[in-house]
Amino acid sequence: MDSKLKESLQQLHSSIETGGPVDEELHGLLQKLDGDIQLLLAKRAAQEQLADLEDSTTYGLAERSQELSAKFAVKHPKLEPALRELGEILANMGI
Repeated sequence: MDSKLKESLQQLHSSIETGGPVDEELHGLLQKLDGDIQLLLAKRAAQEQLADLEDSTTYGLAERSQELSAKFAVKHPKLEPALRELGEILANMGI
C-alpha cells in the first residue's frame, strides 16, 4: 500500500507542476500534508524494521487531504482528482 501512496503523491506533484499556478495558501497546505505523509511513511518503515507494534499518530491525514481536495475542486479542478485519490488511499490504509 505504501508504494501506491508514493505513486499517488508523485502523480499529484506532476499534476501540480503541469496544472498551472497554485495559490500560496493551497501550496503551503499541500507541502505540509506531503511532509506529514513522508514522515508517516518513514515512521512506518522504521517500525516494520524494528517490528515495533506501537501505534503511530496518523489521525487526520485522510481528513486533511479530503478538505484540500474540496478546495482544489473549486480553484483547480484539474488537480483535484489526484488529491482525491491520495485521500482515498490514506483512508483505505486507516490513516
